[in-house]
Amino acid sequence: MENHHETTSKQMESLNEGDESLEYSLRPQSLREFIGQEKVKEQLRIHIEAAKQRQEALEHILLVGPPGLGKTTLAKIISNEMSSGFKQGIGAVIERIDLASMLTNLEPGDVLFIDEIHRIKGHVQESLYPTMEDYTLDLPIGQGPSAEIVQVPLSRFTLVGATTREGLLAGPFRDRFGIRLHLEYYTPNEIQIVIRTNSEKMNVQIDEEAEKEMSRRSRGTMRIANKLLANIRDYATVKGDSIISLEIAAEALEFYGIDELGLDDWDRLYFRTLIEKFKGRAGLKALAIALTEDERTVSEVYEPYYIKLGFLTLTPTGRVATDVAHGHLGYEVPQDFQRTFF
Repeated sequence: MENHHETTSKQMESLNEGDESLEYSLRPQSLREFIGQEKVKEQLRIHIEAAKQRQEALEHILLVGPPGLGKTTLAKIISNEMSSGFKQGIGAVIERIDLASMLTNLEPGDVLFIDEIHRIKGHVQESLYPTMEDYTLDLPIGQGPSAEIVQVPLSRFTLVGATTREGLLAGPFRDRFGIRLHLEYYTPNEIQIVIRTNSEKMNVQIDEEAEKEMSRRSRGTMRIANKLLANIRDYATVKGDSIISLEIAAEALEFYGIDELGLDDWDRLYFRTLIEKFKGRAGLKALAIALTEDERTVSEVYEPYYIKLGFLTLTPTGRVATDVAHGHLGYEVPQDFQRTFF
């Protein structure tokens, strides 16, 4: 018989993966439709309008922030606002030959979006330096020491990079982005507006109190809010009358194991492991092994929200569960626990 964690993990697969086609259909297509990130949007409006007036491509843009805040959506919106072409790639898998193919097929003003740009290999980053500054591509002809470098002129394009870890970018690479924008977690009010807007797109009837409850548990992240809406809609279809009331929303959230702070079973496993197995303090590698999870996923996807909640502190000696985390999860704070770790 499956245990509760295994069962809930299976229930949560659709929440974690989501329906990509549905998510795409819910994405805003313009800055006017995009809710939240007001400072970022205002800066983009100014840069876009100035580029249009000069009839030039935008400067290269670096979007920084935790996963699920809309970096990919904003990149596509930038392309839409500039009425330009859009091509995209993922940093971890891009090699020089892929990059050369993408760059030589760009039209003037096109947007090239690279997600997880901090994961581009060092030699590929370096090959982008002349591309970003001079719009030329250095192509080696031949092999070995006798290889000849030929400079290929490129169209003036805009590179939009998205990263959760700006500090992993080489300094010279980071400095070549003329526009650097930091995205912040969304407020519950902003998320409530998006839930209401998207429920109308999905033809789902939802009560205002249910909107508020769902927005509170969305971890300040639009992607999670949209997936919650899709999954609670399904729950309401099967368990109710297809209307998302506060009662149905609460039942569904409990069914999916999501507490009042948006923490799910995996998050609770993280802190149980950290507190029970490592007595509240552990290095990233040891913790990731104990969780059977990739280190990068732990540090880039999950931990930023724990830090925002005040549940986790990063110290030179490892990850430390705070007294706030102990209290929320029902653990007594050890007598020798130090609130300040520096």
